[in-house]
Amino acid sequence: MPKRLSFQLYSARNFKPWDKLLAHLAACGYAEVEGYGDPDIYETPEAFRALMDANGLSMPTGHVFPLAMFERERKKVVKIARTLGMRALYCPYILPEEQPKSGTGWKAWGKRLATVAHAMREEGFAFGWHNHDFEFVKLRDGSFPIERIFDGGPLLDWECDIAWVAFARQNPVKWFKTYGERITAVHLKDNAKAGENADQQGQTDVGAGVLKWPEIFAALKNTRTLHYVVEHDNPKDVWSFARNSFKFASKM
Repeated sequence: MPKRLSFQLYSARNFKPWDKLLAHLAACGYAEVEGYGDPDIYETPEAFRALMDANGLSMPTGHVFPLAMFERERKKVVKIARTLGMRALYCPYILPEEQPKSGTGWKAWGKRLATVAHAMREEGFAFGWHNHDFEFVKLRDGSFPIERIFDGGPLLDWECDIAWVAFARQNPVKWFKTYGERITAVHLKDNAKAGENADQQGQTDVGAGVLKWPEIFAALKNTRTLHYVVEHDNPKDVWSFARNSFKFASKM
């Protein structure tokens, strides 16, 4: 089982205030949380750090800043990350209109990420990419965007969102075997059975869906994974989601 479970705060964006939510997470047993791009977190990091400290929680990983912010506002990023106690930073997304259409374009994206990775490592942070499903849709040349991103950024870490890999009809374990040396964090997210939970973006409590978790956890032991982050993109009830998912994942 993971020694420490984290909770991606994006899952609870519709259930503020944060003080009540953090108290609930601590009561469930979580030791860590992962930040995202919420002004309540990154515009007043000292206040949010105080809330975490009061509940015995830490934030070792961040899924907060778009690539442009890393490139243009590095000092601000570093200050926020250090204040919150982050050690590993993952670039979270690329907008649909900015997504490359070719392998060459994705490799160029990987090179941009690699430049930021070098700068962040000079500041003492690990740096990597967080995936969605579009990186696992084949390009015209037969390759996958995730392959081209890593071609362009040979030293990039990877925060693997397992459910998005599966949503793209790919086997996560296969990709663990290919890029396990890059994986330093994972998002523990579960897809519901076909036709279920449409009001929750087709997702469910970790362990209640279709992903093969015993196989997945066994395979993760052969990666560099340090952080296991529970997430749901749109839970109907974050309180039960957090509690049920912790109970399941903590026993794996």
